[in-house]
Amino acid sequence: MSVTVIGAGLAGCEAAYRIAAHGIKVTLIECKPKEFSPAHHSADFAELVCSNSLKSDEYATAGGLLKAELRSLGSLLIDLAEKARVPAGGALAVDRKLFSQLVTQKITQNANITVKTETVSDFSDSELTVIASGPLTVGKLNDAIKKRIGDSLGFYDAAAPIVSAAGIDMSKAFTASRYGKGESDYINCPMNKDEYVSFVTELVSAERAKLHDFEQSEIFEGCMPIEVMAMRGLDTIRFGPLRPVGFTDPETRKRPYAVVQLRAENKEKTMYNLVGFQTNLKFGEQERVFKMIPALKKAEFLKYGVMHRNTYVNAPCVLDCYSRLKDYRNTFIAGQLSGVEGYVESIASGLMAGINAVRVYKGESPLLLPPTTVIGSLMRYITAPNENFQPMNANFGVLPPLAEHVRDKSKRKAAYFDRAISDLQQFQKDNDLI
Repeated sequence: MSVTVIGAGLAGCEAAYRIAAHGIKVTLIECKPKEFSPAHHSADFAELVCSNSLKSDEYATAGGLLKAELRSLGSLLIDLAEKARVPAGGALAVDRKLFSQLVTQKITQNANITVKTETVSDFSDSELTVIASGPLTVGKLNDAIKKRIGDSLGFYDAAAPIVSAAGIDMSKAFTASRYGKGESDYINCPMNKDEYVSFVTELVSAERAKLHDFEQSEIFEGCMPIEVMAMRGLDTIRFGPLRPVGFTDPETRKRPYAVVQLRAENKEKTMYNLVGFQTNLKFGEQERVFKMIPALKKAEFLKYGVMHRNTYVNAPCVLDCYSRLKDYRNTFIAGQLSGVEGYVESIASGLMAGINAVRVYKGESPLLLPPTTVIGSLMRYITAPNENFQPMNANFGVLPPLAEHVRDKSKRKAAYFDRAISDLQQFQKDNDLI
């Protein structure tokens, strides 16, 4: 009996290699080079299409911690990224062509992996399968997934930025519900007229990220970016997502000129979403412009707003914490299709799918890494109940708080790092993952 892995991207290659390393036969199915998605051009595996950076590699950053965890777990792709590394300061950047070539060689030369070049139209519910077909999954495979999970499949990612609760200036914000109805579930960030006009002026002139041609129509038809809405007139967003009606600023005892609302992203309320701020601004521009909101002047952005073509499952509804379909326990969903966002996050998702596919194959229970690790907390986050689910990247906001609060931000992040690595190493010893 073999395990089927669909998709030879980052997650699929990581999963296939981990399964094969245990002497289990793997059938890896990839549509390239017979068929290419709109964003792919190379016939090689694990193609990086957007950037050559695999995020920060510095100690005490979420990206650095994620890669440290992957190194500890023996990730193939992180090891090959080191071999293809190019100078990029504190980031792990690679020669993209060389990286893909190295991954392709490792996979195709593995005696336990059989590569099939074909377009998948369906998969078996009775055989162990890892679906890692990526954020551009279309056609009959898309239909096959949708047949099993219904409407719990997203076709584009139009998400607002997420900030850390610790960076919100509550002296310039207040909690309240509109007209005092219900619980005070939102943090409200008021703006006076001068602040609002300056904000809109910068918002409409800020530099935007370029969309691929195939993304243009379906994204903007489905969700208008805040900057495009603002271009329709100075007061457009003040009568939309920034409408102040129903609020009284406790500082002035008057209705604010405009209000930006923040909604909690997790039950611990360590992360907050800027409501209605779906945006296509470049990341640096998001920080510059959105920090003009007085309460967010010192905000720490955990995730930037994005608008791009991205097929992903509604993980809280259809996946268990091991990224298996709840109703089809032999099927793992890995990579960006599972609801993680980012290259390294996809590698981590593929690694965990590979580890747990091996365990299920052997009749053992699957594993979930400690919640103090980025990988463990990210897997928990994407599958936790969430009515407003959007794909999530690695950040310190998904981690549980430290036992004792550390005021200094750099020392606090270092403490997160040390705790995670210590807990992971003990977990590896306890579960024979070394």
